[in-house]
Amino acid sequence: MTEETIAKLEEGFIKGLSDREACLYADINPSTLYRHCEANPDFSERKELLKEKVKMRAKLNIQEAIDAKNLNLSQWYTERRDKDFNAKQEVDITSKGERIDNVDAVKELSDKFNDFLKQQ
Repeated sequence: MTEETIAKLEEGFIKGLSDREACLYADINPSTLYRHCEANPDFSERKELLKEKVKMRAKLNIQEAIDAKNLNLSQWYTERRDKDFNAKQEVDITSKGERIDNVDAVKELSDKFNDFLKQQ
């Protein structure tokens, strides 16, 4: 493992590459990386931290856009982070065109459908 190879691996990790992808990027065999990590626990820990950088940068980019009052992004972020803001969807279960509000009736339809599938 040369300094150049380690620098290339670290660059790959900073860009969010997996171990295997970073190895391809640095033109080494994955087993070489794994042996190096076993012999150098500090490098192994650094590798995992570097992999988090791309996620961190993405979060910072999102925050900057929210700070700039990007309403669409603010809504997108809030819907994903806060269950109170999740988009609600109503499921309409019908039988012969009529709405079914009875849980037992829904289960009966489900059982009939499963029986039908078993016969196929």
